[in-house]
Amino acid sequence: MPKIYMLHAKLKIFVLTFACQLLFVTQALSNEIRIAVASNFFSTMQEIIVQFELENTDTSRANKIVLIPGSSGKHFGQIINGAPFDLFFSADKIRPTLLEEQGAIREQSRFTYALGRLALWSPRSPFIDLEGEVLFDEDFRFIAIANPKIAPYGIASKEVLMSMKLWQDLNKKIVRGENIAQTFQFISSGNAELGFISYSQILDSNFNLGGSFWLVPQSLYNPIEQQAVLLRDSPLARDFIEFIKSEKALNLIKKNGYDLP
Repeated sequence: MPKIYMLHAKLKIFVLTFACQLLFVTQALSNEIRIAVASNFFSTMQEIIVQFELENTDTSRANKIVLIPGSSGKHFGQIINGAPFDLFFSADKIRPTLLEEQGAIREQSRFTYALGRLALWSPRSPFIDLEGEVLFDEDFRFIAIANPKIAPYGIASKEVLMSMKLWQDLNKKIVRGENIAQTFQFISSGNAELGFISYSQILDSNFNLGGSFWLVPQSLYNPIEQQAVLLRDSPLARDFIEFIKSEKALNLIKKNGYDLP
């Protein structure tokens, strides 16, 4: 057999092998999505994913969903700087809107998936009354809120204190968490006697919270409209979005302390 023919045959085999490997890698990647999720929604999202996987038992593809919790502000910065997220579930609508305006999302993919509720919580009981009068008594050293500069629930917390005309008076007592999860840690550890967290955290069975809380009237802060966007398209990402909008997912969202859009 001429050497040139053998070389050509080997090259052909190499190309076919490489193509098969590339196809396998592409298929594997299409069956994996990375979701940037606001800290307050992390636990709820875990429940939704379990239900999603029960609904999608196609053994021909092994789906993998990777959750990355954090503050919406930090996620936004990471996305702008090229972080490889497929979906972004923010705790507000401001950042998803900005991403849409910058052409950083798939067209017409922005939607509201939940309406957040804010609560004032303390591990001590009784401590917080049903009207939030404890804030006027100031019988505490520190109150924790999420950082209003990067966390939507922090913005809502500031709005509540401003509505009650307490922002200036309590400013010296405020400790700021990077996100709602860190804010919760400040309170549960005793570094702050009380603080504003997501109502969903109070209902979270993983925490099994005691203490006392005040579900803040929504008249005291602007609606926490939590929106999601599709950043990188794939069949798995599309399927997941459709499931989020399904009755089963919406029931889980409501059960975990959110209002529905």
